[in-house]
Amino acid sequence: MIVNTITEAKAHLSALIETVLLGEEVIIKRAGKPVAVISAYVNRSTERLPGALSGRISIAPDFDELPPDLARAFGMEDGK
Repeated sequence: MIVNTITEAKAHLSALIETVLLGEEVIIKRAGKPVAVISAYVNRSTERLPGALSGRISIAPDFDELPPDLARAFGMEDGK
């Protein structure tokens, strides 16, 4: 379905949503040029599986320690 103006789209938004729910895309034009497409939302995310990388990632024991020059730059050491 093609809607020729944004004003028309605003006036008939509920009907356009119903059209989308029936499986059709809605194209909205401004000044005769297509500027937007309304289509059905598709949830593409997958369910998160905690621990999926267990045993495959290791964190170094000194991970939380900054090198002395960076610590000085952030004011975390007096520089001595």
